[in-house]
Amino acid sequence: MQETRKNKIGWYLLTALLFMSSVSVWSQNASDLEINEVLVLNDSLNVDDYGQHSSWIEIFNKGYNTVDIGGCYLSDEQSNPTKYWIPTGDPSTKIPPRCYLIFWADGHASRGISHLNFNLRDATYVSLYESSGNAVIDQLVIDTPQVANRSFGRINESSDEWIILEKITPGSTNDHSRKISAGDKFVEVDPTGVGMTVVAMMVVFSSLALLYLIFKTTGNYFMGRARKAKKAALDQDRSVQGKTDQGDLSGEVSAAIAMALHLYQSELHDEENTVLTIKKVSRTYSPWSSKIHTLRKNPR
Repeated sequence: MQETRKNKIGWYLLTALLFMSSVSVWSQNASDLEINEVLVLNDSLNVDDYGQHSSWIEIFNKGYNTVDIGGCYLSDEQSNPTKYWIPTGDPSTKIPPRCYLIFWADGHASRGISHLNFNLRDATYVSLYESSGNAVIDQLVIDTPQVANRSFGRINESSDEWIILEKITPGSTNDHSRKISAGDKFVEVDPTGVGMTVVAMMVVFSSLALLYLIFKTTGNYFMGRARKAKKAALDQDRSVQGKTDQGDLSGEVSAAIAMALHLYQSELHDEENTVLTIKKVSRTYSPWSSKIHTLRKNPR
């Protein structure tokens, strides 16, 4: 019995560890990363933490969980995918959900984790490899002539098409164009608001009907359970009463006991006492010997 309990505890611990490891792997999935924007010729735009106009590479976390890019590789050479190893254990390498991280391609890796050991002046290729150095996460072939102070980026976060952007967007989305919202589209379809009113009323009444059905069904269910419980209790009481009524006495015995009680309370006896008691009368008197009954009145 004790051995079985130990085995169960071991299985529970193993399951918990597997679950935690799976959650950890899921939350650190580097496949959610992608190269979003590259500025090759930075002549007079944004500067790094050393005040230099350096080239930069923007990495975007398109997932909805924090991803640590530490341990991955950045490179500008297809033949050398592990050219720059991103150090681990630093909070600056953790990219929050739907956020961006800039790496300065200035050729001065000694300046910090975000400074690469290569620059992009003559680069035609940029890649991001996972920690093993064998699988590519994302790569970019720069086959378009670059323009000074104009970055090369995706049209939007979900597109694979790259263009020369009108303005740089480090740390933000590349598409800042005005988009028609769902509300604007609805106004175009229903300018008077009648459709919105009808939809709102339908939603309200549908919700009320749904709530009514839910409460009605729930009430009927619990009322049915209460009735069944009450019926079961009555049946049990009847069963107990029937067993008590039957007992070990027959009907004749019960009738005799009832009759005896009745006669006792009425002071009636079906068996008289055989002892006679004669009391002596102090004066003997009998109407047969009375002289008043033997004498007649004289006739007139």
